[in-house]
Amino acid sequence: MNVEPFETATTTAGLLQLEHRLLADGAPFAVVTGIRAAPPTSPQVGAQALVDGDGTLHGWSGGGCARSIGIEAARQSMRCGQPRRVRISNEPSPPDAEVEAHAMPCASNGALEIFIQPTVPAPLVVVFGATPAAHEACVLARRVGLRASLAADTARPGEARFDAGALKHAGASFALIATQGDGDEDALEAALRSPVEAVLLIASRRKADRLRETMHERGIGAARLAALHAPAGPAIQAHTPQEIALGAVAGLVALRHMREQTDASVQPATQHEGVATEAVPRLTPCEAPDLPAADATRYVNPVCGMSIEIATAKHVVEYGGQKIWFCCDCCKAAFERSPDSYLAAPQGGSEGTSDHQVTLHAEAR
Repeated sequence: MNVEPFETATTTAGLLQLEHRLLADGAPFAVVTGIRAAPPTSPQVGAQALVDGDGTLHGWSGGGCARSIGIEAARQSMRCGQPRRVRISNEPSPPDAEVEAHAMPCASNGALEIFIQPTVPAPLVVVFGATPAAHEACVLARRVGLRASLAADTARPGEARFDAGALKHAGASFALIATQGDGDEDALEAALRSPVEAVLLIASRRKADRLRETMHERGIGAARLAALHAPAGPAIQAHTPQEIALGAVAGLVALRHMREQTDASVQPATQHEGVATEAVPRLTPCEAPDLPAADATRYVNPVCGMSIEIATAKHVVEYGGQKIWFCCDCCKAAFERSPDSYLAAPQGGSEGTSDHQVTLHAEAR
C-alpha cells in the first residue's frame, strides 16, 4: 500500500475542532478509524480521518490506495446514516455480512480495515404560521429529535408573504403549513416551489382539496403536488392546538423514518468464495480516474495504469530518452527491474488487471 499520507492531514486537535464546527453548522460528516492494519500498510490502528459532506478528506487513516474507497464508503454511510466496517485486502476471507469488502487496488498489497461512524444532522422542518398549533409543532418536533424553525412572515404590502428561496438556502427537508387560515395559499405555494422533500398541511380534507386546485391554477405541476401530504399526519380526532400539533409531528416522524429506510436500502458488499464484491464503483489500479489519453498534463503509469499528474509527480525515471512517471516507489522499482516489458505493454486505463500488474502483485508478496 502507498505509504504517503493524505494531502489534507491535520492534527487530532484540528480534527476535533473541525467536528465541533460541523456540528454547530448542522453539516454531515463521518469519522474514519483504522481498526486493523497488516504490513506493508502505512497506518496504525487508531489512526483517524474525517470526511465532510462534500467528500473532502481531513486527517489520515491509510495510504493513497485506500483513500478513494474510504471516502466513497464514508459518503454512502452519511447518505444512509448507518456506520459501516470496511476491509481493503486481497487476502481470501470468509463471507461476513457485517463487513464491506474491497480488493486492495495498489501493487504493494497489505490489508486495511476501517470503521466509519457517520454524524448526520436531523432533518430541518420549517413550520409556516404564527398559530398556537405552529408553536406547539416546533416544540414537539424538537423533542422527537428534529430540527424545527418557524417561517417568518415579514413581507411588506404587495410582496410575497413567504420566500421559497429561503427554504432552499436553509436546507430544509420538510415544510409544515400550520397557518390555519392566515396566508394558507401563499405559504403552501412557497413550500411547494421550494426543494423540500415533503409538505404537510394542517387542514381538513375538503380544505386541502380546494388548496390543491388553487395550487394547480397557480402553475404547480402534478409531480410537485404529489409531495403534498394533507391532512398532515394520521387521524387522531385532534381538537386542541396541542393535539393538532401532535398529529402533524407524527406525520413528520413517519416521513423521516421512511426516508431513512429508503437510504438504508443500498445493498451492502458481499463476498463469494473469498472474492470481494464492491458496493462502490470498482477502481482501476491505484485508483486512477478515467482521463483522455490526449491530456498532455498527465501520464499513464506503465506498471499499474494509474494516471499521474506530471507537475506533481514524485517518482520519475529517464529511460530511452524519455521520462516515465510513477505513482509510488514500488512501481518505479518494478519498472527499473524490467523496463522494456512495461514499455511494450499498451498504456491507458483498462477494465481488468494486466499480466504486468499480476506479476507485480506476486513480487510484492
